[in-house]
Amino acid sequence: MSSAGTSPVDPRAAALNRRDRAIILLALLGVTVIAWLYLVSMRRDMDDMTDMAMVWTPTTFALTFTMWWIMMLGMMVPSAAPMIVTFATINRSKRARGQNFVPASVFALGYLVAWGGFSLGATAAQWALDRVALLSPMLSTTSPILDGSLFLLAGLYQFTSLKQTCLRHCRSPFAFVLNHWRDGRAGALRMGLEHGAWCLGCCWVLMAVLFVVGVMNLLWVAGLAVFVFAEKLLPGGVWIGRVGGGAMLGLGVYLLTRG
Repeated sequence: MSSAGTSPVDPRAAALNRRDRAIILLALLGVTVIAWLYLVSMRRDMDDMTDMAMVWTPTTFALTFTMWWIMMLGMMVPSAAPMIVTFATINRSKRARGQNFVPASVFALGYLVAWGGFSLGATAAQWALDRVALLSPMLSTTSPILDGSLFLLAGLYQFTSLKQTCLRHCRSPFAFVLNHWRDGRAGALRMGLEHGAWCLGCCWVLMAVLFVVGVMNLLWVAGLAVFVFAEKLLPGGVWIGRVGGGAMLGLGVYLLTRG
């Protein structure tokens, strides 16, 4: 018997929530695996074309943008999973009450569009670096000063108030829902865009480090993805970010003095 003031839990509703969460998590896992398989395939193709100069055409730009966007998908979807699951759980409850239901895929689309904007900027940056001969065939910068400066920027950004504000919005799905909820499909899309924008504000400088170590250096891509996941979701995430920031500052100083 339930205590006074406590609503009994419907076992069927709880089972449906568990099933929905499992389906969403499996779908997100599948998307992440597909993205990584694509990146591995792209890396193999790059190894076969290291002696070929890159010729920028509209098709090349589009393919490079696709590569960046899929890379961001593979890196960021795991850390966005709790927010997407939270959105889906709330919408399952709304549907159970006969209210308007919006699939979690609409929210996820908004999140990915936000990172698509970053991917467009990263593609433009790659094109610009290539035009001024600051990019090697392995897609890493050739200037020690630029290398050190990017690591210093990434390290310093870890300690800024803007970084911490963005990180707080990314760390708590329930707080985000409480403060940013909007009804309907358009509202869900906007919520996804907003959440993606906060996560972009949290991580964009880290992604710029890929120009130093090699855009398709998959070990670094995986390492940064793990770092972002730990910083956003683990209990000691703030300290993980600070330790990482200190390490990047040290590496930046080393690269500048070496150059």
